[in-house]
Amino acid sequence: MASSFERNDARKGKKRPPQNRFHRRSEAPSDDWIWGWHAVEAALANPARETPLRLLATLDRAREIEKRFGRLPALETADNQLIAQNLPQGAVHQGVALRSPPPEPADLADFEAKPGAVLLMLDQVTDPQNVGAILRSAAAFGAAGVILQDRHAPRFTGALAKAAAGAVERVLVARVVNLSRALEDLAELGWRAVGLTGHTDTGLAEALDGTPTVLVLGSEGEGLRRLVSEHCDVLAKIPMPGGFESLNVSAAAAVALYEASRPRA
Repeated sequence: MASSFERNDARKGKKRPPQNRFHRRSEAPSDDWIWGWHAVEAALANPARETPLRLLATLDRAREIEKRFGRLPALETADNQLIAQNLPQGAVHQGVALRSPPPEPADLADFEAKPGAVLLMLDQVTDPQNVGAILRSAAAFGAAGVILQDRHAPRFTGALAKAAAGAVERVLVARVVNLSRALEDLAELGWRAVGLTGHTDTGLAEALDGTPTVLVLGSEGEGLRRLVSEHCDVLAKIPMPGGFESLNVSAAAAVALYEASRPRA
């Protein structure tokens, strides 16, 4: 059966998109959207997401979406300019943008404390690009999830979802009011907390023992806050023999996840 985006125009013998799809006015630019093909595709495939509120796509992207997901009532064909008008300036949308409620956050009890399991906790890491990259690394290394503070972390839309390249939909994320209290709760659930800092002589490899581990990373400027640091079972550093002790927090997370994923006796 012919796609709904490939109806024949009997008068001109050409294929044309459904009528009345280009006439809806753009909304005010907003960061409530997700854009970029990988981010939108993963969101549409995620059963934990609610029905899309609005989905804009170029004709070619609309065909890809229909082939992958069938006909979606929220889908509207639009040119690149109209899509861009709905998004923050400079958003690289790749011909598709989605407005949809984000998935519900996980509870701490949802994280299974099994041998070798790793969680990431981010202490006031607020840059969407960094959080997106960290989620991408968490998905790549099979982390059990990521824990963020509710008030000091970016929303899972826009630039963050684009940087995560679909990992927002693949990694369990919990948002908590108090990180120190969350570490206490996780300890009762069988997790051991390892805080990353440069102010210790203990290397990360020495601190890891194969038990369920929460890797706690602080912001690039201030690092771990005192109370969060005090609630960690051990503090450890990533050895940097090159003498340049300044890793971006997303790079530090990737290195720490790699080290934590290595088998331990």
